[in-house]
Amino acid sequence: MPEPVVTALLAPSRLSLKLLRALMWSLVYLGALMAAAVYSCIALTHVLCRPRRGCLGRPRCAVPACLSDPSLGEHDFLTLKSSGLRLHYVSAGRGNGPLMLFLHGFPENWFSWQYQLREFQNRFHVVAVDLRGYWPSDAPRNVDCYTIDLLMTDVQDVITGLGYSKCILVGHDWGGLLAWNFSIYYPALVERLVVACAAPMSVYQDYALHHIGQLFRSNYMFLFQLPWLPEKLLSMSDFQILKDVFTNRKSGIPQLSPCKLEAFIYHLTQPGGLTGPMNYYRNLFRNVPLEPQELSARTLLLWGEKDSYLEAGLVNAISKRFVPGRLEAHILPTSGHWIPQKHYEEMHRYMWAFLQDLLA
Repeated sequence: MPEPVVTALLAPSRLSLKLLRALMWSLVYLGALMAAAVYSCIALTHVLCRPRRGCLGRPRCAVPACLSDPSLGEHDFLTLKSSGLRLHYVSAGRGNGPLMLFLHGFPENWFSWQYQLREFQNRFHVVAVDLRGYWPSDAPRNVDCYTIDLLMTDVQDVITGLGYSKCILVGHDWGGLLAWNFSIYYPALVERLVVACAAPMSVYQDYALHHIGQLFRSNYMFLFQLPWLPEKLLSMSDFQILKDVFTNRKSGIPQLSPCKLEAFIYHLTQPGGLTGPMNYYRNLFRNVPLEPQELSARTLLLWGEKDSYLEAGLVNAISKRFVPGRLEAHILPTSGHWIPQKHYEEMHRYMWAFLQDLLA
């Protein structure tokens, strides 16, 4: 068929797709403006209640002592083959078994896996990375440097750069989202997948369109689409909004010591430390709408029934996309979003059982 004819036949579909994307972005930015108004009020309230802290965040000069705990492993940097970026990582148990690679979420860092690094280093080579954009890993400022494709290539380069051909991939929050995508596009590199509180992008998209409550839980994602303003709001009153994420009585991590709280936010307080993490979200809607994807990697999924950011109904939505017999899912009735830090003992029990055949 002649090319002009094909072009003419496809024109209505292309126009419909452009109109759909224009409508989607209009709604996204409308949501962003609404979220900006809400979070601006929250940030201003923090400033008024704590006037001595001022409007700007204070960069931390001293590294929190718990980030240097030798029992967690050795610190090192890996230069990625594809991009040339240097990623910081903490490693323990080299030579003790297969590679177990941990991917953190937002607003976290490698320290999110403190309990898992201790628990599994005797039987696995455990590695927790600071993802691209999270200081002290390299953090390009350009938004286009944080597409899903580039982030997945980073994971591939970490696995091969450490000298392995596959790994047990463990992810939470944004790290879980990357792990899902990685298992779809690089299945040969994933021996097992463990995900806590994260859904594949296509599943989340379809679920959120039919459950408006999920969009309200994810309201911060709309704020993060805006340039520079999210960084300013999160840093006001000495990063109080970020602190509240971890210390909130209902949705945070209980009995979090001051040192550990500083360990979580230390990297984000550095100059420009929030821009890289924000750029993850600024690429989130780039490929929407997404086609449904079949999931087939052998996966352990752990979900907090009281998660403040993700509805438990997403677990059933995920299971419907799976090849039968490949998913083991558990909803933890007393847990919220921070399973690796708050309910780590339960997480470890499920992981040991899930990985038992690899240790025979």
